[in-house]
Amino acid sequence: MRNSKRIGDLLITSNKINQEQLSKAISIQAVSKKKIGEILLEQGYIEEEDIIETLQRQIGIQRVDFDNVYVDKDAVKSLPYILAKKHITVPLYYDNRANLVVAINDPLDIIALDNLKLVTKKNIIPLIATKNEIIHLIEKFYNSDDAEKAVEEFNKSQTSIEIEDKENQDEISNAPVVRLVNNIIETGVRDGASDIHIEPFEERIRVRMRVDGRLVEMMKLDIRTHNAIVSRIKILSDLNIAERRLPQDGAVLMKVENRDIDFRVSILPTIYGEKVVIRILDKGKFKLDIRELGFTDYEMNRVKEFIAAPHGIILITGPTGSGKTTTLYTILKELNKMQDNIITVENPVELKLDGINQVQVNAKTGLTFLSGLRSILRQDPDVIMIGEIRDVETSEIAIRAAITGHLVLSTIHTNDAVSTINRLLDMGIAPYLVSSSILGIISQRLVRQLCPKCKSSYLGTIEEKEILGIPLDDEIILYKPKGCAICSNVGYKGRIGVHEVVKINKELREGIMQGLSYDRLNQIARKSGMVSLLENSKELILKGSTTIEEILEIAFLSES
Repeated sequence: MRNSKRIGDLLITSNKINQEQLSKAISIQAVSKKKIGEILLEQGYIEEEDIIETLQRQIGIQRVDFDNVYVDKDAVKSLPYILAKKHITVPLYYDNRANLVVAINDPLDIIALDNLKLVTKKNIIPLIATKNEIIHLIEKFYNSDDAEKAVEEFNKSQTSIEIEDKENQDEISNAPVVRLVNNIIETGVRDGASDIHIEPFEERIRVRMRVDGRLVEMMKLDIRTHNAIVSRIKILSDLNIAERRLPQDGAVLMKVENRDIDFRVSILPTIYGEKVVIRILDKGKFKLDIRELGFTDYEMNRVKEFIAAPHGIILITGPTGSGKTTTLYTILKELNKMQDNIITVENPVELKLDGINQVQVNAKTGLTFLSGLRSILRQDPDVIMIGEIRDVETSEIAIRAAITGHLVLSTIHTNDAVSTINRLLDMGIAPYLVSSSILGIISQRLVRQLCPKCKSSYLGTIEEKEILGIPLDDEIILYKPKGCAICSNVGYKGRIGVHEVVKINKELREGIMQGLSYDRLNQIARKSGMVSLLENSKELILKGSTTIEEILEIAFLSES
């Protein structure tokens, strides 16, 4: 209680909280046994930065400068993982032979500091950091060590572990290869990866994960571990361990960080062995809040107009990994009302939505998008969601469903909104069906957001002003990535949607019926208020959310 009261008194002295708030926190502490600082955060009385600022100003405890600190792995190893996790602390480096500098979330916790001194046999110099910053470092360094130990143990055994006995669970869970596979999967989930790639080569295995749309290397492993890793993954996903010549696809549900997460597994034979790709379907990543999709106010109004329509088709387009599924689910959540019958046909069902009838495509049993859609129409639907329009038959049924009084949502692969019209016409859909059925088209991309903790400002160059359409005489402040512990030294953290929303109005309908070219339809769409992907992404640059490089990539994708 002494240390907790002390932080409370310091926060009052700094005018961060008042006495009433502190008294309430103390009363909650009597029941919950949590620290006062933690309770104040949970109650919303303060932000974590308030605590850090107070400790810096009143006690002189410095904040960790992650931009300039080098973390010594030997220092990290001096503290067991269980203590690092318990006290939310991680050793950074040795100041000299007698002193160990540590990052800690609560530098006033005397018990934690005494434990650190006892275990490491060093004088402890605490620096303060946020809880997320420290947990990120803990998982990064300690998980890496665990993976290395698992590989070492595996190599020492000199046996190719083919785990086929599912009954001996204790032995399985302690096997080095199991710990290694668990470590790879847990790291991917923790770092927000969408996919994990396990790739065999002549002398090594490369493990990469796709984070914010980019593949980054996670680790390199001894090639001798390959067969055991693949076998373990096959067992988890109910695949044939003996089959190594043909591609296989499977799925597994695992609990990671106390959350149930779906994984889709694809195995492909290569010249050096089987390559594994694990798609992570993390329900926690689906925010399902239409305000968080990145629409401008103008575009949001158009999308809400589409959603309010009684019938017609709303199409969402963009390349793989552009967030189409998230947008679809978010719109479905907005439409999910008691009086409506909503049915979907998907492959796969990435998120289970309460109150919505979801159908999983299964080609092995003959349940395809086409057959599923035909059956859905006999189920008295109000709203139909088709995971993807892939062929002319599916598109024709979807269009006729829209014309006969249903609201239909789907995705299609095109470079921009207007080219979706041409794609449907090229499929052989009659112009009158296209013009009379489509309500609107949403084209989207995901751009990486600059890490808010470390992004750095600079004066825009002449070339950048030209790209952004800024007068050359004007002075503009732009931002670029730097890299810190929070963003794993990448400089980017998370992605945001950039959209191009087209409403099929009278002029566009007439243009479709007349068979106008893509360029002419695009001109009509612009005159009708369409703001292009490129123009919307420029706004994000000027706000300091992303970079010129991200814009140029969108421009390339849109023109390709």
